[in-house]
Amino acid sequence: MKIVLIGIQGAGKSTQGSMLSEKYNIPYLSSGHIFREMAKEKTKLGRWLKELLNSGALVPDDTTLEVVLTYLKKPEYKDGFVLDGFPRTVAQAEAFNGSIDHVIYIDVSDKEALWRISGRVAEREDETLSAIRKRISLFHGVTTPVIEYYRQKGKLRSVDGEVSIEKVSDAIIAAIEA
Repeated sequence: MKIVLIGIQGAGKSTQGSMLSEKYNIPYLSSGHIFREMAKEKTKLGRWLKELLNSGALVPDDTTLEVVLTYLKKPEYKDGFVLDGFPRTVAQAEAFNGSIDHVIYIDVSDKEALWRISGRVAEREDETLSAIRKRISLFHGVTTPVIEYYRQKGKLRSVDGEVSIEKVSDAIIAAIEA
């Protein structure tokens, strides 16, 4: 089973992704986590990614596609995965149009997302207020068309992300198993 989670930063994608990974016994992969790990490397690419992420900008499509598609070729992903943070643009969705079984949009308001992120204990270096605001703006400008793209393909299921973690999880599982 191949599941894609879409939602604004702070929507709970990693929480739900981890829960789905456990329930369906498939690996969870976050493109943001991959890029943050790469940004720690003392390489030209690592330094560039760190600067990019800390500014709140998106990693360009060509780099994102190369990195994520290379990861998904690993044997542990052949039987399925839960993917978070990709595809983030229509160009990525079109290039990735392969075999995705479910696209789940965790719908959370900007206000709720900001409240959740500001309440996190261990702040990441890329979670400054200006970076978060830029990412929220980019989500609306760049990722909202991806939601429409999958809606038109009949693959999208929306769930209310502003209820309890358990209720979000139940709604996602119901959407998958419907």
